[in-house]
Amino acid sequence: MKTSPVALADLSNSVMAVLPLGRHGDLSIDKPENTRLIRHVEAGGVSTLLYGGNANFYHVGLYEFAGILDFLAEAAAPGSWVIPSVGPDFGKMLDQADVLRSRAFPTAMVMPPAAPMTQAGVEAGVQSFATRFGRPVILYIKSEGQIAPEGVKRLVDAGVIAAVKYAIARSDPKEDRYLQRLVHLIDRKSIVSGMGERPALVHMRDFDLAGFTSGSVCIAPRSARAMLQACRRKDWAAAERLRQFFIPLEDFREKLSFITVLHEAVTLSGIADMGVVLPLLSNLEPQHHFALKKLVTALIASDRAAAAAAAA
Repeated sequence: MKTSPVALADLSNSVMAVLPLGRHGDLSIDKPENTRLIRHVEAGGVSTLLYGGNANFYHVGLYEFAGILDFLAEAAAPGSWVIPSVGPDFGKMLDQADVLRSRAFPTAMVMPPAAPMTQAGVEAGVQSFATRFGRPVILYIKSEGQIAPEGVKRLVDAGVIAAVKYAIARSDPKEDRYLQRLVHLIDRKSIVSGMGERPALVHMRDFDLAGFTSGSVCIAPRSARAMLQACRRKDWAAAERLRQFFIPLEDFREKLSFITVLHEAVTLSGIADMGVVLPLLSNLEPQHHFALKKLVTALIASDRAAAAAAAA
């Protein structure tokens, strides 16, 4: 596992894979199956492994947090960057800082709060967590009411933020005054597009962001990696062709549940059995499995075609 401090180059070196976390029926972590998923993603050339929303870290308790961290640090390849998440509430965040501080993770992502909040309060809370953790953090921005761009800049200037995962959904990602203001105030190469393949091309082409996160990369890592490489060389037509591979599954995830659909998609793919979803979420209803399986099978075929084209 990568343990060196976060550098801006780390954000563009790999697609940031947002992985689910597989569990047994008793909700304990299924280490062999999670390791299988990690190896699949790494074999596809993806070396940044983020455990956040798709892993349902929102509901991970302190009773298992240390054990999960130790497992992930051991399971990842030596060169892979593992990013655990903390929060979303302030008390849990500070307790998690104490656990993280004794381990070698170079950063952690602060998840968006769902409880009552103010922008000044979020800014102060992130500052408090980073101070207690002793390392700069990744800030996950999911709504305009969470924190103002000026607040983000203050945290960056204070050395609190290593990177931003930007995930405010827009009907047209090209029209985004918040993001325009943010890239004016902080280094755009410290910002990663945080909503999968759908807005990633626009974010990288029109806003020159460092890279993008993906959940569907768990199914098709080679295609996601090829899309990132196409964006880097500014071959936008190739990037768009690759992006289209992911849209049917992303549409299905958006319609039903981004987290639970991905969890089931990995299982139906045969890559790894993710088992039971941690409450307060639940597994995808069986009546949706047939349609999801078709989408997963098509994405796997596209990924193999992309791999063959790259090898030719």
